[in-house]
Amino acid sequence: MTAPAATTVRRRIRVRGIVQGVGFRPFVHRLATEQNLTGFVTNDAGGVVVEVEGPPTGVERFCTRLTRETPALAAVSGVDCADIPVTKAADGFAIRPSEGGRGRTVLPPDTATCTSCLRELADPADRRHRHPFITCTHCGPRYTITTALPYDRVTTTMAVFPMCTACTEEYRDPRDRRFHAQPVACRDCGPRLRLLAPGIAPRPARDDAALTQARALLADGRIVAVKGVGGYHLACDACDPRAVVRLRARKQRLGKPFAVMARDMAAAAEIAEIGDAERVALLGPRRPIVLLRRRQGPLASEVCGASPYVGVMLPYTPVHTLLLGLPQEPPGPRILVMTSGNRSGEPIVTDDADALSRLEGIADAWLTHDRGIVSPCDDSVLRIRADGTAQVLRRSRGYVPQPLALPFPVPPTLAVGGDLKNAPCLGADDEAWFGPHLGDLGALAALDALERADRHLRQLTGIRPGVVAADLHPGYHSAQWARRRAGGRGPALVQHHHAHVASALAEHRLGPTARLIGIAFDGTGYGDDGTVWGGEVLLAGYAGYRRYAHLAPAPLPGGDAGVANPCRLALARLHAAGLPWAPEVPSTRACSQAELSVLARQLERNLACVPTSSMGRLFDAVSSLAGVCHRVSYEAQAALELEAEATRAWNDETGAYAFGFRQGSPVLLDPFPVLRALLTDLRRGTPRPVLAVRFHRGVAAAVSEICRRARRDTGLSTVALTGGVFANALLEEACTRLLTADGFTVLRHAEVPAGDGGLALGQLMVAAGRHPEKRGRT
Repeated sequence: MTAPAATTVRRRIRVRGIVQGVGFRPFVHRLATEQNLTGFVTNDAGGVVVEVEGPPTGVERFCTRLTRETPALAAVSGVDCADIPVTKAADGFAIRPSEGGRGRTVLPPDTATCTSCLRELADPADRRHRHPFITCTHCGPRYTITTALPYDRVTTTMAVFPMCTACTEEYRDPRDRRFHAQPVACRDCGPRLRLLAPGIAPRPARDDAALTQARALLADGRIVAVKGVGGYHLACDACDPRAVVRLRARKQRLGKPFAVMARDMAAAAEIAEIGDAERVALLGPRRPIVLLRRRQGPLASEVCGASPYVGVMLPYTPVHTLLLGLPQEPPGPRILVMTSGNRSGEPIVTDDADALSRLEGIADAWLTHDRGIVSPCDDSVLRIRADGTAQVLRRSRGYVPQPLALPFPVPPTLAVGGDLKNAPCLGADDEAWFGPHLGDLGALAALDALERADRHLRQLTGIRPGVVAADLHPGYHSAQWARRRAGGRGPALVQHHHAHVASALAEHRLGPTARLIGIAFDGTGYGDDGTVWGGEVLLAGYAGYRRYAHLAPAPLPGGDAGVANPCRLALARLHAAGLPWAPEVPSTRACSQAELSVLARQLERNLACVPTSSMGRLFDAVSSLAGVCHRVSYEAQAALELEAEATRAWNDETGAYAFGFRQGSPVLLDPFPVLRALLTDLRRGTPRPVLAVRFHRGVAAAVSEICRRARRDTGLSTVALTGGVFANALLEEACTRLLTADGFTVLRHAEVPAGDGGLALGQLMVAAGRHPEKRGRT
């Protein structure tokens, strides 16, 4: 006889993923009450735990809706369900306080102010009208204010601000969108703005007065340090050439383009071309800096220099919105330079006392507040490809600490990345978490920031890494830090370009035995032979690689001093190719007679000359040979300006320079025919844009040809384009088009930067790939 169906069931559900700090518990409460279910929901260190009790059909409907109708900022990565005994212990559905314990959940990234909060911010009848810290469960700071999980007010820097009665009522009401919004506050109980302007104002201004004075200072051409969610920015009127020049001089940032923040889409459209995909990126909750093609408009030319692009973002905090002005407010600057608040070579400033000391002499005033920042988090940067897909160039605010799914389980591992564009990565089991972009590790403050980022990631994930992975370069600050961090066992050292290829493998979730052709082009990477690599064609998987081909090496005279002088790199390339330094060659003209004499002796005697196969250095050399850029003030300047020249003639039928190929193991990509043809074109008076296009297309053709040879020799037909050179949109597009036409599957980076900002993920995966027996052991 069949047993009667149960009229009441109880189910325990654990939800993993981004489910704390996004309004998940009130969402669960609403679903349960709509189905007339009893039970409770709570947070713990592993995610959200739910118990529901009621009719079987109601429980099933609840479970289905639980994953289909999640809040906007939530991302469910897993759900475990189990039927448990019915209790009938209480009526109604409760939201219980968070529980402690062990586990791993995911904190959402800092998110731009939502439309509901913006509407209240501009509404004179709302009690949070013009409140600089307005937020709810749909928006606001998360990662940068949280010290530990579970995510509750006591584990954030908001713990020092007791809520007033009105905020407490909202916080406790499951029907309110501020229910358990940990940063919730108002003018009566929250953080306070201050404007400090030594030598300008005798005493600090607060709140509305601080904003009014800051706007007036910006309109007057002053530089204001503005505290955001992940650190300070240095701001000035982007349409005032004198203010921009003043900021460049004070920050010692002579040529590198500045990012700007536009008041709204209308202001952004005045200075840049914006397509549909760019619009989506600009208006999305992440609010990154988006690289856009520049228009002739009100923007001061000093903002971008020679670049045809401008990095644009829209306001993502209430402070930014108020600083740029609400509708119907008195006019002020509509577009601000908004660059990282730091001195050259240092990380972004987060501490208020540090801001006053380290930015002294740069800023005229400080618009600050008393909500603490746990970890620095600079702005993310992306570009939109011609096909509408996004390529993240710098992964930080809005992305961190959102995890990446890994193709196979890894043991608890910390990878520290490289010395440039540093971003650490922590992984365990089938997930990895990038830390924020920290910049270059040459300064002590940057190493301190790395220490903080590592500690913060471990606190939020609960991971205790037993393996530390680092770059092979013995002189890298990151590798030295990793040695201290790893202790007696030492770090797992990973070759730079192998890590680049592995990061592409991991981002595309290729399995542990996958192998492909990796095109790893960048400026500098320590090779197995002790020379500088950077024009590499690797046959690679996670566990190892073979150097199938590379750019023929040339001397790198003077190391870093040579990198800062592309004209010397150009002459070194001509010397290696046996080509003369003709007086009419732009690189020759860029050097003094004394400089030419010293360089000639240095190259002839091989003094302080390290061989380099770097494709990035070849781009620098060609930039100088074409007369585009001979001296640089920031990384990749010469290559970026060469790309800018190429954009002017990219759609013309200009042909391509042809590389030579020297058979051997490895195969050498010989630039001699390229250089000879370039010198011939120079003598003919060929315009610089045409020279630039022919070089770009020549590199793409060489990539296509070497991949065909590798496929013929190995049978491999998947190609990964990786390394910082592939931030070059023209080159990446040309390589992808040719390879796809040749029948290759082409892997390009999307959310993981192609440059050194994505290096740590590859290090982590290589370290795991070497020891498959340890995979997944936590």
